[in-house]
Amino acid sequence: MAVPKGGLGKGLSALFNDSETNVSVQISDDIPTQEIDISLIDRNPNQPRKTFNEESLKEMANSIATYGVLQPLLLVKSDGGRYLIIAGERRFRASLMAGLKKVPAIVRELTPQQIQEISLIENLHREDLNAIEAAEGMRELMENHNLTQEEVAARIGKSRPYVTNTLRLLQLPDEVTDLVRSGELSPGHARSLISIDDKDVLVQMARDAVRKKQSVRDLEQNVRLYFTRKSNVGGPREVMQSLEIRDMLNDMKRIFATKVKIKGNESKGRIIIDYFNEDDLNRIHALVQYLKKSNI
Repeated sequence: MAVPKGGLGKGLSALFNDSETNVSVQISDDIPTQEIDISLIDRNPNQPRKTFNEESLKEMANSIATYGVLQPLLLVKSDGGRYLIIAGERRFRASLMAGLKKVPAIVRELTPQQIQEISLIENLHREDLNAIEAAEGMRELMENHNLTQEEVAARIGKSRPYVTNTLRLLQLPDEVTDLVRSGELSPGHARSLISIDDKDVLVQMARDAVRKKQSVRDLEQNVRLYFTRKSNVGGPREVMQSLEIRDMLNDMKRIFATKVKIKGNESKGRIIIDYFNEDDLNRIHALVQYLKKSNI
């Protein structure tokens, strides 16, 4: 039996609360809790969440060692008398670290489709799921169960714009989504880069934002500058030039006393020094020779 559409995320919020602390929540009286041997429980290989903070797991393990598991896991029966985790993998991992032999759990009978759907909704509902995992979970929910963005928004208790903006992150190159996964780049930073159609420029701007610790507002300003420069002669690469590059360019113009252009950024590019006749070329060459002999 398929889970009815509409608002399932909100309805399961209390059951699926999986915050950084070991918090007790109210579970409906008609759902029995059992003590399950932890050695009989398996992780869900289709778990949307791929990253688990080791330090927060240790903190939860310390809490569990002191107070026990205050919130049951949600499980289904699998082959050979074993159980599969549908919700609560962090509590399961922390319980293993704490050395528990048994954990409280709610065992439900669910179809394979329900297992996948509820697992996705549970992970999407949790606030500490990183934005790329959330986007991948939403996309999988839509593709596997033929849901619209509006239906996904209703099921997970989020707004339609939230779902749309989160899904847009999957348009970015892997180099950028990896920065979002690791927490080095925020979803706001990443979204501001989506409109850039030059992959090299996009990736470089993302890396510069991380390296220079730019705010979202700073990065948005750089993106606007990119499109302004792109419409002018000189091309879009100028947007990538840092203050250091511009200072270097001014120094070379002053030293060589001619037009100098730098096309590129700190990673790669070209330096173009203009000369207008043979005497001009000889003058620049003589200056280079002087600098060479002076070891400057």
